[in-house]
Amino acid sequence: MLISGMFFSCINNSKNVRDFLVDKNLPVGKVKDVYHIYKDSGKITSKLITPLMLDFSNRKEHPYSKFPKGIKIINFENAKDSVTIIGDFALNYNKTSISEIRGNVVVINHTDLSKLETEQLFWDEKNNYFISEKPFKLTKANDTIYGIGFESKDDLTKHLAKKTTGRLETTEN
Repeated sequence: MLISGMFFSCINNSKNVRDFLVDKNLPVGKVKDVYHIYKDSGKITSKLITPLMLDFSNRKEHPYSKFPKGIKIINFENAKDSVTIIGDFALNYNKTSISEIRGNVVVINHTDLSKLETEQLFWDEKNNYFISEKPFKLTKANDTIYGIGFESKDDLTKHLAKKTTGRLETTEN
């Protein structure tokens, strides 16, 4: 009877385990060497590559995924590698589709050969929009723009650069 009492006292349901993990600020899942391909209507739309992903989807208010060892996202348009996003650390908030990418952030538009470098970038995936209030460097063709504060579409077009300095080549008609 003593042994059967011990077995019944050790039973946990999944809700108790999730609550325990939330209380201890532990992830519900941990994945190493992720190479995830996203598809839409049979076409590859993007790839996510990371050495480590922590899943905190057990958070009621703000579930998120954490990429503590860096992230690389490759977006495709018309089956071509069009935009690559790289950073040393990232957080992706599931409910809002907002991502924060930090540390040596580089965004490259392979179509028009533009490149953004900064230390922190927020990415609104629903609205396809980047925002940063940190110093940045934007290069495109023969132009280099430095500044503090940047907004653009997530392909680096239609950008708004704040507190800028740099060299721009223009042509007069």
